[in-house]
Amino acid sequence: MSARFVTLVAGIFCFFAALITQGFLPFFEPSARTNRVTAVVRTDFGQLKWMMTQATDYTPLQKLGRDVYLREGCWYCHSQYVRPVTGETRRWGPVTESGEFAYDVPHLFGTRRIGPDLMRVGLKFSDEWHLAHFWNPRMLSPDSIMAPYRGLFDTPEQPVKIVDDGAGNRTLERTPVSEGLFDFASKEQIKLTPNADGLLFVPMQARGKAPVIVIPNEEYKGDAVKIAAETKDLEGLIAYIQKLGMDRGKWRDLFEPQQLEVTEVTFPRSSEWIAHGREVYERRCLGCHGVNGDGNGPAATFLYKQRPRSFAAAVFKFRLTKEPLPTDGDLLRTITRGVRGTAMPAWYELPLTDRLAVIQYIKYELAVDRSDPAEPYAFFIEEPPGPPLYIGKPPTVSQAILERGKEVWKIAKCWECHGQGGKGDGQKAAGLKDDLGFSILPADLTSGQFKSGSAVEDIFRTMTTGLSGTPMPSYRDSLPEEDRWALSYYVLALSAYKDPLAGAPLAIADKDRAALNELTLEAGSPDKAYVPGGVPAQNTSELGEGNGGSVTEKQNAAEGG
Repeated sequence: MSARFVTLVAGIFCFFAALITQGFLPFFEPSARTNRVTAVVRTDFGQLKWMMTQATDYTPLQKLGRDVYLREGCWYCHSQYVRPVTGETRRWGPVTESGEFAYDVPHLFGTRRIGPDLMRVGLKFSDEWHLAHFWNPRMLSPDSIMAPYRGLFDTPEQPVKIVDDGAGNRTLERTPVSEGLFDFASKEQIKLTPNADGLLFVPMQARGKAPVIVIPNEEYKGDAVKIAAETKDLEGLIAYIQKLGMDRGKWRDLFEPQQLEVTEVTFPRSSEWIAHGREVYERRCLGCHGVNGDGNGPAATFLYKQRPRSFAAAVFKFRLTKEPLPTDGDLLRTITRGVRGTAMPAWYELPLTDRLAVIQYIKYELAVDRSDPAEPYAFFIEEPPGPPLYIGKPPTVSQAILERGKEVWKIAKCWECHGQGGKGDGQKAAGLKDDLGFSILPADLTSGQFKSGSAVEDIFRTMTTGLSGTPMPSYRDSLPEEDRWALSYYVLALSAYKDPLAGAPLAIADKDRAALNELTLEAGSPDKAYVPGGVPAQNTSELGEGNGGSVTEKQNAAEGG
């Protein structure tokens, strides 16, 4: 018997063994027998704590998306497993636990990391970012080798003309294509903006509404658009991707690599750094913010809820200065952290030199008024940022402070835009616009997706400075400091014990909620997670982190098992 024959037989045996164990057996004998996971929750007092809880099954839409994920072969390149080593956890997030796979048959662990690991991708990017990414990955990630998935979009061949609707608005010509996507007789409108190339994205929520084409700053100068419409398969796929990792709750708010708190960075103007910043911008930022920094990049049409920032207008939302322009430290904080709930991702993986260089390019090349070519007005040179405002140590939170915050919420009339419950559905919400003329929705404060950051200091900063370019005002002069702190704690409390993805209240017993609300309870990591019943987990082996382990007798005893 030759060695070649033995190798052939062994190879065939291994192939079929792998096929049976990884392809067929998981359908009949799932390896994950527990749905126990540790997750981060926000308490009523704004603290973030780990606790033992249960993973949830996929919704019908997420199940559809998982089927699309399998059908399209996404799992060929993307793994869904964070290994327990430092490089893994600092790049992706907390180590995966066996309970996260309770509803996955077959499992999609994967080992070929041609693309990024996706087990912690949920809510890392907005739905709009994913839409642009599936249309053309290289608009957002020039280094990506992922193929476009335009087959998931409905892309009619015939362009549709932009016409006047007779009431002073621009709309689309009625054709079999447009009438199949919209209801022109509806009183409910959907406002859409094509990109500079004439591509118009149509989301699922546009179905049954009348289209209004919004081009307040000549974002598109043509008279006809090419349509790329969202489909149910695409909607489901994005819903599935956003679910991944969300059984671990608000863990991203505790993710150390993207945490950055800086007040000032002194960085003199440098032509060499500006040149490097231009390279960084063209590779990382141009897809959304555009060649000229006007917020009209090729991906902008997909960002129909929140348009990209226009650097040319020199209006920046996030700062800690009395004057409108931010410091280098403010810009570095925003770039590093990203803007949660929007298409602006966290760029903590980008080298610090790249982040500092792109700040130079934004300040001195993009934030310039060129309406008079003979005398361009460089905002950061003519109106340099003033000194940073001081934020002191926040007061110790209490029930009395929350009650005061609720009163301030009413006094400041926050409910007019954000709604009585903070869901962004106030009576003035529908008519709000930003300074560039685009519709803007108030934040849903119950989701916990705070744009400026998740700490009470971040909320206080927003209350103090407002958000430039938006209807969100500054309360620095109208509310005393103690009221701003109280209001900030109250805003945090609106997202307490809520599912970060679905927004639904978490099923937590009153006694466990009271225990988690104790300010002295330490539960800052999965191995110290609070276990319902009041017993803290002692080590990671009790949690079954990534090793198929089961819950301990201590956990069963705490639950009366």
